[in-house]
Parts: sequence; C-alpha cells; structure tokens
Amino acid sequence: MRGKIKTVVLAALPGVQLLDVSGPLDVFAEANAQAGREVYRLRVAAAQAGPVRSSSGVRLIPDYVLGRDPDEAIDTLLVAGRPNADDAPSDRRLIEWLRQRAPKARRYGSVCSGAFLLAAAGLLDGRRAATHWAVAARLAQRYPQVRVDADAIQVRDGPVRTAAGVTAGLDLALALVEEDLGRELALRVAGQLVMFFKRPGGQLQFSRDGGAAPAGRSALQELQRWVAAHPALDHSVARLAERLDLSARHFSRLFRNEVGASPAAWVEQARVAAARSRLEQGREAPKQVAAQCGFPNADAMRRAFARHVGVTPAEYRKRFAVAAG
Repeated sequence: MRGKIKTVVLAALPGVQLLDVSGPLDVFAEANAQAGREVYRLRVAAAQAGPVRSSSGVRLIPDYVLGRDPDEAIDTLLVAGRPNADDAPSDRRLIEWLRQRAPKARRYGSVCSGAFLLAAAGLLDGRRAATHWAVAARLAQRYPQVRVDADAIQVRDGPVRTAAGVTAGLDLALALVEEDLGRELALRVAGQLVMFFKRPGGQLQFSRDGGAAPAGRSALQELQRWVAAHPALDHSVARLAERLDLSARHFSRLFRNEVGASPAAWVEQARVAAARSRLEQGREAPKQVAAQCGFPNADAMRRAFARHVGVTPAEYRKRFAVAAG
C-alpha cells in the first residue's frame, strides 16, 4: 500500500550554508528514487520574498515565504544553519513561525547552527541537542536549558532531531529515511550517495581547536604554554605549583577558578592535542607517541582519546594522517 506523501520543509535564512539545505534534500530525493515513488515532497521556505543568497554566493529560490505557507501539513521541518549564526541577530519572523509550525509537525529539528534558532524559539528547552562543535559551548552558555552534546553527529530527543556541522545534515536526513522506510532502503541511499550509513566516531575528532587554549592570568597562561610545549614532562599538581611558587592547594583552586578545569584535566587535554599532532604528522607506533606526549602507556592514551576525541588513536591516524610522499 502506498503511504501518504511526507512534506519536508527546509527553512533557510540569508547567508545559509548551502550544504545544510542541499545535503538533506538530496538524501530525501534519493530516497524517492530508491523507493520508486514520491515519498517526500521537498520544500524550501524563506523569511522574505526573492532569492536567498547563501554563504557561497549561490542563490536559492524558495518555494514559499514564511507566513504564506501552502495549505499542507508539514511532516518534517528542519532549520538550516549559517556561518556566525550564533553572533547574528535572530530573525523574529522565523522564530515566531517556528513556534507556531514546529509543534504541529511530526518531527522538527536543525542542521548545524540552525539549533540557535530552534533554541531562541524555546523548542529545545529541556532537550538534548547537537550543533557544530565550534559553537556548542556558546549554545550551551546562551541557552542553559538545552542539554548540548558537543560530540554527537546527530541527536534524537522525542520529536526533535538535531545534527552537528554541515555534512552531518546528510547523516540526519539518512537517519530520518531509515525511520520512515527501513534500514535496507536507507543503506541503498547511502551507497548511491557514497556516504557512511553510520559515521564512525563523534564530531570532536574533526575539531581543530581541541588543544587546551591558555586562559587565566598571564602567569597561568605562560605555565600552560610551557606544558603544551613539553607534554612528556612531569606535570603533577605539585610540580606545576612549584613552578609558580604556590602551594598545591592554592594552585589547584586558582587554576580551576581561572581556567575552568582542574590542572589534571587541562594537562590531559594538552597531551591529547600533542598526540593528535604527532599521529597526523608521523608514523611512530602508539607506544612511542604515548611516551613522547606524557602518557604512561598506549592504553592510557587510548582511554584519553576516547574521552576527548571519541575514537582510538589508531582510528584517528587512519583518518587524518598526512599521506607519505
């Protein structure tokens, strides 16, 4: 029996990241092709009439303007992200439209920084959500009622579906296709689009600012730069406190208050950053990298990678190592 056609709406604001819109739409379009029928009716909505200029300069022609919706129920409503969405003023028209229309949809969500617009509309309150790793902390700070998962590629929480940065919109759309049409058809879609059916690891493996950035007063920042430059040395609390001529207790309290993490957690983060760099640039065995970066052994480094990167050192090197010339 042929099912009812599902209307999918992608809301796009000026400056939208093109792939946040085109990626999910291509997944749904391929699902139609693989199903041999129109399962999804695809729509792009804009806040104003006329073409929507994307961040790359390409213009999108929306199917309709918010507030002038066609007389059709929305099955899936997604908000696309755009660069610097966390700094840009929110579009009140879109936010009000989201408040009215999203709860009536079977499911709704966002791609990348589109989560800021959902959060501004109060639609993520009390829910777990994903966004691009680079703005996850800002989303959590600005909207403390949202449980932000900085590592997740995509998150499902009740009717809400949110995705991490840019290409994660494809992962999200594929997951929605699997929900609707089953694993086998979703696998065919993934194969046709040459994409992972389930992407290995989380998004923090792609973060380029995963290193421990210096923070706090100048003396603490100098100490942190020294640790980052010499990860293999003994960086116990006692030794670090000694370098600043402070008691261990006073140093620990000062460091946590000004840096926002314990000395041990910061040192581990710095060592992981150093190990990532060595794994990307060299061919040393994990045991060698661990020793050079201050880990007692390869197992300790693997556990630290699991906490901070979400994949093993071996998997990380396989994906990010510079190819030999």
